[in-house]
Amino acid sequence: MPVESVVEEQPKETEAPVDREKTCPLLLRVFCNQGRHHQLGDFQRGQTPSNELQIYTWKDATLKELTSLVKEVNPDSRRKGTFFDFGIVYPDLRTPVYRLREIGTTCSGHRGQDDNVTLASKRFQTGDYIDIAVTPPRSGLPMRRGGRPF
Repeated sequence: MPVESVVEEQPKETEAPVDREKTCPLLLRVFCNQGRHHQLGDFQRGQTPSNELQIYTWKDATLKELTSLVKEVNPDSRRKGTFFDFGIVYPDLRTPVYRLREIGTTCSGHRGQDDNVTLASKRFQTGDYIDIAVTPPRSGLPMRRGGRPF
């Protein structure tokens, strides 16, 4: 008797769009750092890094939207080819420490695969922080991760 295998695709759970006219925004606490993420020790014992940016937004905000908001207040990050590496800093519920989970990368002036990633799709919870490593472009062509030019 032959054995058959059946592959069934589970339908993706689609996010319900947020009605931004009727839904109250949340306070997103964002911390930017040049070239790398902050040390997790900077978030211990009720402390946070000093360079906090407070943004009112919704859980359906995309990484590209957040990139635009950061560029409005941070002139150094406006250069084409600047990379924004996003991470969620969240408390570990089993131990008294914070963890960082990287959620995507955008590049100023270029379209990327993570541009439309939303906070909700990466399990962002109210009270979590967003940490962004802002890396300015190198001289010459902007490069993708892995060293290939755009």
